[in-house]
Amino acid sequence: MQQIHKFELVSEFEPTGDQPQAIDALVEGVKKKTIQTLLGVTGSGKTFSIANVIARTGKNTLVISHNKTLAAQLYSELKQFFPKNNVGYFVSYYDYYQPESYMPQTDTYIEKDTQINEKIEKLRLEATAMLLSGDPTIIVSTVSCIYSLGNPQDWEDLAITINAGDVIKRNELIKKFIDARYERNDTEIAPGNFRVKGDTIDIIPAYSEDIVRISMFGDDVEKITLLDNISLKEKRKVTQMKIFPAKHYLIAKDVREKAVLSIKDELEKRLPELNELEKQRLEMRTKYDLEMIEELGYCSGIENYSRHFDGRQPGEKAFCLMDFFGDDYLLVIDESHVTLPQLHGMYKGDYSRKKELVTYGFRLPSAYDNRPLKFEEFENYLKNAIFVSATP
Repeated sequence: MQQIHKFELVSEFEPTGDQPQAIDALVEGVKKKTIQTLLGVTGSGKTFSIANVIARTGKNTLVISHNKTLAAQLYSELKQFFPKNNVGYFVSYYDYYQPESYMPQTDTYIEKDTQINEKIEKLRLEATAMLLSGDPTIIVSTVSCIYSLGNPQDWEDLAITINAGDVIKRNELIKKFIDARYERNDTEIAPGNFRVKGDTIDIIPAYSEDIVRISMFGDDVEKITLLDNISLKEKRKVTQMKIFPAKHYLIAKDVREKAVLSIKDELEKRLPELNELEKQRLEMRTKYDLEMIEELGYCSGIENYSRHFDGRQPGEKAFCLMDFFGDDYLLVIDESHVTLPQLHGMYKGDYSRKKELVTYGFRLPSAYDNRPLKFEEFENYLKNAIFVSATP
């Protein structure tokens, strides 16, 4: 597929007033990899200035805002400035979120209860697919970007690249789709599903609307076509297609087997530290989760075991969206006087809730490691950053 190698800023306006000077100074600072601040009252065109900096430096950029409404506004503005480039949106996909918690004072356990917005989940997957596509990319995010997201290398490894002319058995290709968490549905196709009819495999990537039709003749990939998912009309033929996984949390079979042993080992060490009721509670729950993981490859609340799947040490940070950017990118923190304190508070809130769950045998201590970044960990990503603020 054709790659776009630079940002193309589209605007009928030119920088005016203080903007050219500010843009020049910011561009120089980005080249030197410094932390800078852009001040300006509301309506002074700070987003336009940042868009100019992005276009001139050519760096993939992460813009962090402190709420979904402002993030959506920035996303919309940047899409207008860069209509030919990748602009993604990465925020929490929960319409409703009741975290798992325990209140020992009243002996009240509350199960996790969530409602996921499928449209936003699709945009999150699209954002990470954009980052790994090799094309210039801007992502607008909230503090969601510091939460655990799974290993970008696993996501890259389980991506499926298909070329016209490839030789691959049909069943082998189907297995690759299933390993990447795509579901087979031969009656109704939707993002994240695929169907098989004779020598034809149709799949809709989880972050797309178009059907990718793979036409085979025996073990040969004859052609790859993009179709409209409603009319089934052909949009265009492509010679290569890279399909990224349908979920961010992926567990290969060999990793799963190692993780199960590691979880069992942690359980064995933890049980003697608990009283009889807590011991029974933790043992029942963990063994049930392990059975589900061994049989199905996942369980409810599997993210609480993420340290075992990632092969991390106790206390080691999880992977997050910023790890999908690589080393050389620009970080823009919008309304930094509000966003930075918010980033600072995320870890402590998460830890205090989990403390009761771990203490009273509802979770293993490794649940602590499914967490947002601590602020000092976040600071390690601040190599090339612009703080945007209306407050001096």
